Amino acid sequence: MDADPASFANFQTVIEHFVSILLAMGGAAVLVMFLVGGFQYLLATGDKEATAKAQRTLQWTIWGLVIIVSSWAIMNLLGSFLGVDFSTFKITL
Repeated sequence: MDADPASFANFQTVIEHFVSILLAMGGAAVLVMFLVGGFQYLLATGDKEATAKAQRTLQWTIWGLVIIVSSWAIMNLLGSFLGVDFSTFKITL
């Protein structure tokens, strides 16, 4: 069986899918951590230490969401100013 050799187009596709998967995993992680923090808060039942732990979990989750959204926004803003589409990865030789 004769297989085609790897090309730059294949590498571009791999990078594009990798970035998409990272963004999806980041969103899924934020959702899961919101659920974990919410359940921690519900199960704290007045325990100050458990309530503080749940609040820290939710705070760090919000910071993670802010970082993910900010990096996406900065990437798109720079792309619009520079005239470059950062949402796709292209190799030009």
